[in-house]
Order: sequence, then C-alpha cells, then structure tokens
Amino acid sequence: MNRRLLLSAAVAVAATVAGGLTLLGRKPQGASGSANAADPVAGLVQMQLPDLNGASHSLAGWKGQPMVVNFWATWCAPCVKEMPALDALQKKYPNVRFVGIGVDTAANMQKFVEKVQVSYPLWVIGAGAIDTLRKLGNPSGGLPFTIVFNADGGINRKILGEIHPEDLDRTLAGLKA
Repeated sequence: MNRRLLLSAAVAVAATVAGGLTLLGRKPQGASGSANAADPVAGLVQMQLPDLNGASHSLAGWKGQPMVVNFWATWCAPCVKEMPALDALQKKYPNVRFVGIGVDTAANMQKFVEKVQVSYPLWVIGAGAIDTLRKLGNPSGGLPFTIVFNADGGINRKILGEIHPEDLDRTLAGLKA
C-alpha cells in the first residue's frame, strides 16, 4: 500500500514538472549538456533567462562584479517577506548586482510586482528551476535560495531560507568590487 502511494506521488511530481516545462515551451538551460552538467555554476552564469518583458539576460553580462542571486516565487511567503530587505541592501551596495530569479510564471510575477516593487531586476526560470537549484547545492530545492558571488565569479556563500539582513549586510560589506 505504502509502495503504491509513494510510486503514485513520484509519478504525479514527474507529471507536474513535465507539464510545467511543456507550458513554458522550453527546456531549462543547464538541464542537458556536458559543460553545464559538469559545472552547474557555469551553467547558471551562461543560462539565458527572460525578464518580465521577455528580453533575455544572463549573469555572464555581469562578469567581474559581485552578485547576489536570489531564487524566489510569488507563492513563497519567506521569499516575499525578504524582498524589501534585499531591495534595501541593493540600494546600499550599488557595486553589487542583485537579481531575483523567479521559480514561477512571468504572468504571476508581473501581477506580483504591481503590488510589491523592487529596484533590482527580476528574471523568470519557471518550473525547471528545482533541478538547477539541486545542482547548485540546494538538495531540497527549497525557496528562498540566495547565492552570493565574489567579483571573480566564485561563490562566497549560499543561503537556504529567508535571509537575515544584518548577516547578509556583513557579507556584502566584505565583498570587493
């Protein structure tokens, strides 16, 4: 009985992810290809992601600059709660590039930013993000998930769960541009 329930749940999860990818009409970049599979950070940096207007961007455009990459979703209460603090830190550290990568649909994110605005860019990764998050060292695929990059492209730290503004502030103060 438990085995059937577990198998049914696994099939449902797989179908949901496959359906989400089908709705998005694209395979998440980094899901295939030897270079991305071998180095998930390089895959993330090279990944082309749309903003809320559909224009494509990648972290590679910010090479040589420290970055804060925050994975979030409109339905994630801790994600929403930390956004004002991330926005304030982005304003305090203009030499650090911030981006919010939404594990959501562009439509949901567009509705969301009508109510909660941030000054940093928001890009869409959609349902394919869970695999990307796991490859980046977040085995549960949980949100929010924040990665702080040094200017040389190396990872300074990873934060799973809601950020603590004072703690992230100390990390950002130590970054060299």
